[in-house]
Order: sequence, then structure tokens, then C-alpha cells
Amino acid sequence: MPSLSADKTLVMTATYNELENLPSLTEEIFRFAPQVDLLVVDDNSPDGTGQWCDRQAAVDPRIHCLHRQGKLGLGTAIVAGMRYALEQGYRYVVNVDADFSHHPKYLPAMIEGMDPPGGPSIDVMIGSRYVPGGGVVNWPLKRRLMSRGVNLYARWLLWLKPKDCSGGYRCYRTATLAKLDFDQIRSRGYSFQEEILWLLRRAGARFGETPIIFADREKGTSKINSREAVNALRIILRLGLQNLLGR
Repeated sequence: MPSLSADKTLVMTATYNELENLPSLTEEIFRFAPQVDLLVVDDNSPDGTGQWCDRQAAVDPRIHCLHRQGKLGLGTAIVAGMRYALEQGYRYVVNVDADFSHHPKYLPAMIEGMDPPGGPSIDVMIGSRYVPGGGVVNWPLKRRLMSRGVNLYARWLLWLKPKDCSGGYRCYRTATLAKLDFDQIRSRGYSFQEEILWLLRRAGARFGETPIIFADREKGTSKINSREAVNALRIILRLGLQNLLGR
């Protein structure tokens, strides 16, 4: 049975060594969206991120912690958060990066945009860098071109309409997520962002985009590497071939 959270929103963030960022991020999330709950999915961070979360959860019922045995990949962490949201009966689940690249100030627009007055409901609201009003700061030209290229690659191969298919700042309607078989998801890393949109498109989901300004982390270290980037391109290609073959 769903919990009393049935009409609430769960904000989730996946962490590995984010103790420098998580306390401030938590404060900002509740400043801009005090009505939400927060789930931290921690991959056994050696810096004490998980232990900090446990201490906060003991005094704030809005905070929840999910501890995993080790680094199992960003995609699997987000799936774990989605499963939790479904099990606990939340209406929406929002994924936010723990490094402040996804600023909590955009949470109200993302959540409120799911059911706009007088308009059709949305199943996935994407915090988009590539719609009017969105953008990135402090990115070199090479990274800008790579990001644009990946988005064009994914949109073309996976038949996706959103402008920003690789960004992870998203609000999902859990009733729509319930239509998916999470066990079919191949992506463990960053290609999860494109694969979940592909699966949701096939399930008839409606997509929306709201502008955000994406900023690189100021504290801690990035977890992405070239090997994972190449693997992401390979997975997207495989999914695109499934489109062409009608599978």
C-alpha cells in the first residue's frame, strides 16, 4: 500500500563522495521546495556522505537514505530511487545531481509544469539547457560541441523530440514510470538518461522542457570518464537499431 506521501514529490540524488556538496544542496532544496521529501542514494561513499545523511534523517522526517554496497553506476542509482518512489506512493520523483549543476531554484517550475492549468499533463519535465532561456556557463567550446553532438545523435537515433536528451535534471510522473520494466534497462551509467526517455516515448509519455542554466561543480570531482562516454554512444546506437528493426 502507498504511504501517506501519495500526493507528494520525492527529490532524489545519487551520491558518491559528495559530503562537500550535500549539506548545502539539502538546505537549498528545502528552501525552494519545502514540501518535498529528499532521498539520498549513496554508493558507500568513503568520505562519510551516507553517515551524514543518516544523522539528518534522524532529525528531519523529510530526509531518507538508501545505502548501496559500492559504486554500481548512475543509471542503477536513479532506478533505485524510482523504485523507492513507486513503492512509497509518491506522485512525482525529481532527479537532481548532487554537485549543484542542477540548482534547486528550478524545482518549483519543474514540479508545477507537470500539470499546467488548462493544458495537457506532462509525464516527464526536463530541465533543459537547449530551450529559450536555458544555457550553460563556464563550458569550453569543445564541451559545448560534444554536448550538442550527443543530443543530436540521441534525438536522431531514438526518435526523441526534446531538445535536451542527455541532461539528468528531470521530474517524472510515477504513474508513467510504473508502465516500464526496469529490468530491461541496459544502461548502468550516463546513457541511462537517453534510454529512459526512449522507453518512456515507447510507452506514450508526454515530454515537457523548462529552461535551466547548467553550471559545473565547484566542489568535489566529476565521476564521468571517456570509457563511460564511449559505452553510452554504443548503447544509444543499439537502441536506435531496435527502432529501425521495429523491435
